[in-house]
Order: sequence, then structure tokens, then C-alpha cells
Amino acid sequence: MSVPDPEILERGVDEALPEGRLAEQLASGKPLRVKLGIDPSTPDIHLGHVVVLTKLAQFQDAGHTVVLILGDFTARVGDPSGRDTTRPVLTPEEIAANAKTYQDQAFKVLDRDRTEVRNNSEWLDMPAQELFRLLGTVTVARLLEREDFTKRMKADQPISALELLYPVLQGYDSVAVEADVELGGTDQKFNLLFGRDVQRTHGVPEQSIMTLPILPGIDGNQKMSKSLGNYVGVTDPPEEMFGKLMRIPDSAMGTYYELLLAEQAPEGDPMLAKRALARRIVERFHDPGAAEAAEARFDTVHVNREIPADIPEVSLREADGVRGEQGAGEVHLPALIAGVFEISTSEARRLIAQGGVKIDGESLEPERLDVPVEELAGRVLQVGKRRFARLVGG
Repeated sequence: MSVPDPEILERGVDEALPEGRLAEQLASGKPLRVKLGIDPSTPDIHLGHVVVLTKLAQFQDAGHTVVLILGDFTARVGDPSGRDTTRPVLTPEEIAANAKTYQDQAFKVLDRDRTEVRNNSEWLDMPAQELFRLLGTVTVARLLEREDFTKRMKADQPISALELLYPVLQGYDSVAVEADVELGGTDQKFNLLFGRDVQRTHGVPEQSIMTLPILPGIDGNQKMSKSLGNYVGVTDPPEEMFGKLMRIPDSAMGTYYELLLAEQAPEGDPMLAKRALARRIVERFHDPGAAEAAEARFDTVHVNREIPADIPEVSLREADGVRGEQGAGEVHLPALIAGVFEISTSEARRLIAQGGVKIDGESLEPERLDVPVEELAGRVLQVGKRRFARLVGG
């Protein structure tokens, strides 16, 4: 295996620690085991995850082994990194369902044949005696050095014992898989360094670490997060992916180009740069034809203010919220909207109240929640800017 230039692998990285350690590891000529842990706390991977996955793919291209850990055990604890409140604990069923989707989504970036996938329940679901032995190797004082824990203590906010346990468990992952390098976002720095502490107490070589910048969400401000609704999922439909990327503020364009495309944003009209970014991201996770169609649909809806031709049809004979005799009854709009667009009825009510629901391009009156079936048949229901359905069969 040829020895890669460490400057190439460190390009775009916020920190590589300890300084010079990665260069020493690469100079040995030994294939490295490069670790990334992802807790399946949500069903989907978004572009924020892609930043780290892309760096992992660079290690693969250089001949190293990527160890992708699906944190089915640590997800029960909840990573407190970057949190100012206790994270809700998921049920085992939720974790299992999310974990099923993570792997295939990660392979949109990683080479499946050169990736070792592990569930950390393999070693963390341990007898109490072994857990006590592990906990005996660390101190509470060291754990409380975390900046987010310090902030929460000063603000008199609760910190659960489970959260204190999380860095210990993540560190033991590095022992179990014999990690040489571990990657994560800048908010993971403490956890990654703490992994070195755990390795040291177990008498194994300490990993080097890499932290990568965190991609802001499409609001351009907070980190990309599904819970905040400011994310672009790697499995989003092409038109939805394109539309979300077109909402990125101009101030965040440089960061998106740098972290997702490894280049500087083009100078000139920011709208043209944004279109180019959206096309390339859709091409990456779909194909060029899908990107072209998504851009055309965006222009139809947002530039020309037209209704797309390829919208789904919804039968009013089978839709939720229809009451009374077919063709002569009423439709309870919150129930109809919730059923058609897979949102809650409370969210549907909120959208109606805010003027976010239209019939044939005209906003609904906020107080009118029940409409005769005959008034809706053959018309187009629109929620927000991108979701449409043609109502038929009243």
C-alpha cells in the first residue's frame, strides 16, 4: 500500500490530534482502522453526516479500513454532545427501526466492500461486573470537564447519570474495534479524546482523532438536524432535496461548497451558485436526469408560480375526513390534509391558520375547516410551496 500524503487526508479537517500523530501512523505503512460511530437516533442520514462520511471514503480510497459503528446500545443512553437539556431516550423498537435504514444510506457514500459494520451492543451489553470494572477506570472529575456539562451545571440544568456514562461507552467502542483513528464533528472532540483515555487504561495503542466542521442547517444558523426541521436527507426525493437546498441563505453558501464539494463557491450571482450546488447534490444522491427534472419542477412552482403536471391524485371517496354521503357530504380539511401529506391534524390546522394551504392557488379562509365535497372535486390542494395533490371522485 502506498503511503498517502497526510496533508491530503487532513484537508478540510478542523483538528487532527495529537499533532503529527496521523503522519506517524501513515508512515508505518500499516492499513489503519478508521472508526466512526453513529447512533440511530433518527431514521435518516442527512448532509451533515455526509461531511464525515466523505472523509471516511477518502481513507478507504487510500487503502484503509473503515469501521462504521451503529450505536444500537449507546442510542439508549443518548449522546449529550452539544445539548443543553437531557436527550429523550428511545425505545429499543425505535432504535432497531432506525438502525435498519442507516447502513444502506451510509453506503451512498462509503464503499460497502471496504466497510466493517458493527453494532456496539456486541460488546456493551455486558454483565454488571464488567461494567463496574470499566467505570472504575475513569473519574467523574474528568467527565465533568466537558464544556456542555459545565454550562448545564452553571445553569442548574439536570445531567443524568446515563449521560455521564456515554463518553465512557463510546471510548470503549474504540477498545473493542481496535481503532487507530476516530472521526467526528467538532462537537465530538471531548468524546474522541476521551476514547484515548479509555484505550490507555486498557493497555492498547491510543487512536488519533479528527474533528470536522459541522454543516449548518438550511436555516444557515443552527447545526443540521432533523429534530429542528432544517435538514436535507440523503434519501429525500429529488424535487424536495433541490427545493430545500435553494432555501439556504447566501451567507452559508461558502460553507456548503467547502464541506460538501471540497471547493470554493463560485463568484457572481449567488442564485446561480445555489442552483449549481442543488443540481450537483441531487446528481450525487440520485442521477443527472433527476436533477434536471427537480430544477424544472422548482422553476414551475417557485419561479413561474404554476401547478406541476405530475402531481398525485387523491380520491375523495377514500380520503380521510370525508363525512356524509359520497358526493353530497363534507370534508374536514385538517383530517384530509393530514392523511394526504402524512402530517398531524394539529400541524394541518396550524398551516391553515397561517395561510399555508391553498385550493387552486387561493388560500383557504382560516376559520373554514369543513367544506362541501362538491367544492373540492377536481381541484388542486396545495400545502406549503412544494406539496400538491389533485382531489378527484367526489
